[in-house]
Amino acid sequence: MGNNNTNSTRANCTDLQMPFQDSLYATTYILIFIPGLVANSAALWVLCRFISKKNKAIIFMINLSVADLAHVLSLPLRIYYYINHHWPFQRALCLLCFYLKYLNMYASIFFLTCISLQRCFFLLKPFRARNWKRRYDVGISAAIWVIVGTACLPLPILRSANLAKNTKFCFADLGLHNISMASSIGMVTAAELGGFVLPVIIITYCTWKTRKSLQEFQVPPQNTKERKKALRMVLMCAVVFIVCFTPYHLNFPFFMMVKQHVFSNCSFIKSTLCFHIISLCLANLNCCLDPVVYYFMTSEFRDQFSEHGGSVLQSCVRCKDNALEIRQREEDLQTISLECLDDSKTM
Repeated sequence: MGNNNTNSTRANCTDLQMPFQDSLYATTYILIFIPGLVANSAALWVLCRFISKKNKAIIFMINLSVADLAHVLSLPLRIYYYINHHWPFQRALCLLCFYLKYLNMYASIFFLTCISLQRCFFLLKPFRARNWKRRYDVGISAAIWVIVGTACLPLPILRSANLAKNTKFCFADLGLHNISMASSIGMVTAAELGGFVLPVIIITYCTWKTRKSLQEFQVPPQNTKERKKALRMVLMCAVVFIVCFTPYHLNFPFFMMVKQHVFSNCSFIKSTLCFHIISLCLANLNCCLDPVVYYFMTSEFRDQFSEHGGSVLQSCVRCKDNALEIRQREEDLQTISLECLDDSKTM
């Protein structure tokens, strides 16, 4: 009798839909899409074309921008679904959008960690920084994509339970395949330790060491300025990490336990599901916050963006002036033609 009541409570709570879910997701994606698209496109353009310094974590920033841009480009499909509550596209496209979300999350986590670690390492070991090769960053980035891409593959597969039967559902409305408790524990442990705890430790250590080096060493003013810039970049990476990814990973173990029917307290289940929605929205903000790392924390990016952005603006102004001049000349020619026509009639 008690077991039946517990199972009934679990069923009622785990099937509960949050009434604000669709509107919150749609609003969040709409607000993120245009700024994320413009900022990351501009960042990728500047980073790839105009920055050649090898000791500024540029390769990691480019990869971070690519990860953000891939997710941003999938947002219109998410917006369409949460507004219309219907998925008219192919099953594979739903799974791809779902995959890109988590690929962006964990790729961003690792690239932010690499940026912090490299800036700290080059600051503390300046002589080694001179011998650092760009191909090292390329190799590390390729390894991150392979590891993260492989590790994220089970996530869309796990959430495709109802997709084969009914293709009108997608994203948050997807079911969850039944997996063993051991598999669930293994997946949560790997995601939490590898995707959250280890990066938190590294970023915290880098922030502490960078701040400590600024306080302890007596260095020339130009070196002090460089150390302050490095500290600001590491701190910005930490802020993005804490704001965007910490809430999700704090709630993720409880969310998985709710899905595995471990809890029977309805209010706790509802709070967990509610916080899961909010934490996913916060995780999406990294697409807009990451470009802040490039612009405000990297002087080369700021200088190049201002210089070439100004050149583009000046070119547009010149084009507009030329067009106005051509139009004025055409009007003058028309006036002269009319005057000549009038003179011929008079004669």
